[in-house]
Amino acid sequence: MAGLEIVIGNKAYSSWSLRGWLAVKASGREFTEVRLPLYTEQWEARIGGLSPSGRVPVLRDGGVVVWDSLAIGEYMAETYPGSAGWPAERRARAAARSVAAEMHSGFATMRGEMFFNCRARIPGLSFSAEALDEAERIKAIWRDCRAEYGAGGSWLFGAFSLADIAFAPVALRFATYGTPLGPVESAYVQAVQQHPAIREWCAAAAEETETIAAYERGR
Repeated sequence: MAGLEIVIGNKAYSSWSLRGWLAVKASGREFTEVRLPLYTEQWEARIGGLSPSGRVPVLRDGGVVVWDSLAIGEYMAETYPGSAGWPAERRARAAARSVAAEMHSGFATMRGEMFFNCRARIPGLSFSAEALDEAERIKAIWRDCRAEYGAGGSWLFGAFSLADIAFAPVALRFATYGTPLGPVESAYVQAVQQHPAIREWCAAAAEETETIAAYERGR
């Protein structure tokens, strides 16, 4: 039976891929990585045979196929002890699931204007009022979670969890665009940037040669 395999897009540009990859990486298990650069002939030729949805990330574990980043995180937590999961305490767990789901389904305007590009630093760009309002909501989530549940660690719920996996790409977005941050949010972004797996991902992204013009806005 084949081992763990994660199918991802460009590390520089694919925020959803980062979430799925990070859930697998944080488990400490060995895995195979299949990288398909977005909008390329390689992507077009292979994605249909690898992903039921035609999107990334996709996790394969023997005969199990999981093709959604949040589902990948939950599968890893359920299947492999030691993986990042939800907080153990019921109230904290409910809050973590709520904010992760809000991130998973929301903030479309911010995501559409602040393209994920973790190898770039592009300060000084202008964004719509709606995108900025969504960014403020995210910062409020971080402050609330850190104040209510963050004792005992640097993460939203103290220990590193699926909620942090959900928000890690946003922290990198804020670093890319120089988004103004208060002390709590700034400390959280620094914690994300210093996570060993995130550093590994960003180092690999810096070595990629593909360029997608839309994701290089302002450069």
